Amino acid sequence: MSVDDRAEHLVLVGMSAHEVALADRVARLAGDRLATVAFLQVGDPSLSRELTRLADLGTGRVALVGVRLGASGPGASWLRRVAGHWWRERSGHRPEITVAAQLLRHDGELPTVLGRAVRPVTGREAGLASAAWQDVPGHRYQVLVCRGPRCTARGSDATAAALSRALVEHGQGDDDVLVTQTGCLFPCNHAPVVAVQPDDVWYGRVDDAAATRVVAQHLVAGAPVTEQRLPRRRGPARGLGWSHTSRGDQEPGAGSDAEVRGGSATVSPLREQRVKPDTGHGTSADQGREPRGETR
Repeated sequence: MSVDDRAEHLVLVGMSAHEVALADRVARLAGDRLATVAFLQVGDPSLSRELTRLADLGTGRVALVGVRLGASGPGASWLRRVAGHWWRERSGHRPEITVAAQLLRHDGELPTVLGRAVRPVTGREAGLASAAWQDVPGHRYQVLVCRGPRCTARGSDATAAALSRALVEHGQGDDDVLVTQTGCLFPCNHAPVVAVQPDDVWYGRVDDAAATRVVAQHLVAGAPVTEQRLPRRRGPARGLGWSHTSRGDQEPGAGSDAEVRGGSATVSPLREQRVKPDTGHGTSADQGREPRGETR
């Protein structure tokens, strides 16, 4: 049975990992309207997959409304980018697609959001490729912020925002420290969980104050924060002929840079020299951030 091609199908689109962890709440924002839920990133179904499903059913019109329940996330322009890309790539039937200019944040707002400006998708929207996204950043550290359901419920969105603020205050940009929000990192009892690579240092219960300390003490000064650090026991290497020793590698956070014993680390002067803060271009804690030099 196909969808009535005269009806407008509403799709609520979670904009960040925060909405993925709160998918049921996203669905409830539709109120008494029939709607489906899709996600711009991390979650299933993706926006492109949901648009394909609706098009294959013969849907005539689709209204996209972005949902942001957390403090940060990409703007509504990303809905247009992704929907425009899907439109250009789609062969066969394509429904008329409109995108609400305003993001939905609270219960009862849907009629207001739909009653304000909406923009049609034409296929002329900005593409997904950009010179700003060509090169791997030159970061010293990559900080993984768990955005699984438990960490999100315990405030990892605030953790990500606090890390971003502190990095900006210390002049650390994406070419210094790359913050990446992830799915579940596993030790959920210690939520919110943060991991710093390549040092292989894991932190638990990282609230705003702890995030500030991690930035100042570890990411800038090079010394892990022992109060928040979680024990990490590495399993044996797997595979034929592979080992850190045979490859000439050292354990992350060990050797000439840092020697880790009993959950503490001694940082060498070499590390301290390497991590002196440089002036950066600013850091965003959200994977969906707008690229440098581009606007929404």
